[in-house]
Parts: sequence; C-alpha cells; structure tokens
Amino acid sequence: MTNFSQIIQMQLTPLVIPDTVQVSKNGALATRNEAFLTPSQNLSGCNLLVYPREPSEILLQLENLGTRTLRLNIRLEGSFPTEWCRIGMEGYELAPRGRMDVLLYFQVPENFFENQTDLQAGQSLVLDYQSRIQVYYTEEGTGRQLVETAAFNLYVRPRSLYLNFVPALYREIDFIGRFLKIFEQAFEPAVQALDVLWAYLDPKTTPEALLPFLAHWVALPLDPRWSVQQQRNLIQRAIELYTWRGTRRGLRLYIHLYTNLPLDEHITTETDKHICIEEIHAQGLVIGKTHLGEDSMIGGGRPYHFIVRLHPETSDHNIDEQLIRKIIEQEKPAFCTYELHIQT
Repeated sequence: MTNFSQIIQMQLTPLVIPDTVQVSKNGALATRNEAFLTPSQNLSGCNLLVYPREPSEILLQLENLGTRTLRLNIRLEGSFPTEWCRIGMEGYELAPRGRMDVLLYFQVPENFFENQTDLQAGQSLVLDYQSRIQVYYTEEGTGRQLVETAAFNLYVRPRSLYLNFVPALYREIDFIGRFLKIFEQAFEPAVQALDVLWAYLDPKTTPEALLPFLAHWVALPLDPRWSVQQQRNLIQRAIELYTWRGTRRGLRLYIHLYTNLPLDEHITTETDKHICIEEIHAQGLVIGKTHLGEDSMIGGGRPYHFIVRLHPETSDHNIDEQLIRKIIEQEKPAFCTYELHIQT
C-alpha cells in the first residue's frame, strides 16, 4: 500500500503474505478496532500473517520527496498487545531525496492459543487484528510538523503440517487449516515420539522416568543409592556385566561404574591399580619351598579368597562401603570369600 504526499512517500511490504484469510465477523472484534481505524480507510492493501513463536516482518520504505532534511518519529497503534512488535530504524533523520527502510518485527507468544485465561464465557478468541503506523516528521529549517499514516491487518494463525496432505483446493480455505490443527495437536506428539523411539530405548537419552522400565528389560535391579547417571551407565553395560559375571574383570567393571575409579587397563601390576582385586593363592605346606607367614597357612585356611582394595584419587571421593559390599556379594562366585579395604 502506498501513500503519496508532497513531502514523504510511504510503502508497506509484508514479508509473509497470507494466501487467503477469512476475517472474523464477531462483534467483539469490530468494537476493539473501531478506535484505531476510520470507515474510510482501506485495509485490504497490506495483510501480514503471523504464526505463534515464528517472527514475521513488515518493511516500511520511506522516501523524502522534499528538499529539506526530515526528523522522523514512528509510532505504532493497534488492537494487538504492544509487546508483540518492535521497530528497527536506521536512524531518525531522512535526507532530501533520500530513502530509509524501517522494519516492524512481529512475534506472537508460543502459547498464544493455549494461554487464554482472560476469555469470558461465550467470548471468542480474537485472531484478526488491525493497526495503524504513524510517521511524524519535522522539516529542518521551517519547523513544520506533519504526519503520514498507513493501516494494515495482522492475522494470527496456527501453522498446520496436515495442510500438506490435503488437495490444494482445501488449502485455500483458512478454516481448514485451523480445523486440521486440532487433530495435529492430538496426534503429532505420538508421531514425533515414534520418530525418535530409538532415543527412548537408549539409556543415555531416555527420560529418567523410563529408566526402571529399561532396567527391567535387562533384569537389573536398581538401587536408589545409585545416581541417575550411574544408573544409565549400569543399564547400558548390563549385558557386558552378565558376560563377565564371576570374574575379576566383571567385578572391576561393576565397581568402576559405581565409583568412577579408573579401570587402569594399561597397568600390569595389580597392586598399583585404583581398583585392586588380588587373589590369594596358597600352595600349602611344601618342605623346602614354604616360608611360614609368607606363602603358607597353618590351621583353618580360606581357599578361593580374594582382597579388594580401592584407592580414591582424592580424599573427598565418597564411597559407600555397604554398597560396595553388596556389589561384591552379587558378582563373586558363591564359594569365594573376600576382604574389602578402602583407602581414606
């Protein structure tokens, strides 16, 4: 829409143009807009379509047709909330024969359709808004103050993906898009969940509420003393733990998942590892080869005995001894005995 005057020329160009819109006919809308627009104004020239959460813009082009510099002041009045729009200008002065582009940024809140607590009983949701932009300017030298106005319509519509699945004839009807949006909000969450079903079955990305379900899948009882991250790691490596159950490697891995102590697979000496699992081998009393108190046992010995020594790297590394013992009891062979030493 273009307005001509002797001094300034205005042109409004919406960057998102609706293909077709059906203007609301309810009386409440007309009452709210009559304060901004006069019956003689033609509002069919500039229409802007706005989707909640998605920004939309109107380009206002100003041209100074006079021979004096103009000092500009732009104001926007409309039936929509003022926080929906902000004005971006290149400056406040327009040189003679010069041009300036002004951007009107519109963004409707994401929860526009859901957050309608102020609606009274029997009142309809307003989707069509009208506005007027006023450009006040002052001539340099003469001090003459003038104003130019331009009106435009603002239409808030929900974006419906389901319009892509209907014939083009139905896409030309604005009501069809809003009607299909009802079904989209009901079914689309389930479709999106199916698209990312793999993420729900991965212990690393699944919601916390689904962790017990995944643990049940791998027959792994979860202890409330384990943190959420520890539970994720434990479920992810449950099959590996089952494979190595009853071995030193399996026990070391289980303790590593809880304590986060290094596995030290590159260290060959067992006693130098942070998780030391030392097996006690005694050959009994062999004359000429046995040293009392060193490699022999007198009296009731403990065959198949091992010692677990944990060496935390810092003093504030808290380790629950009772939970460690539960892990060892669960993972060791039933006929084995053990000792547990936690370095403090």
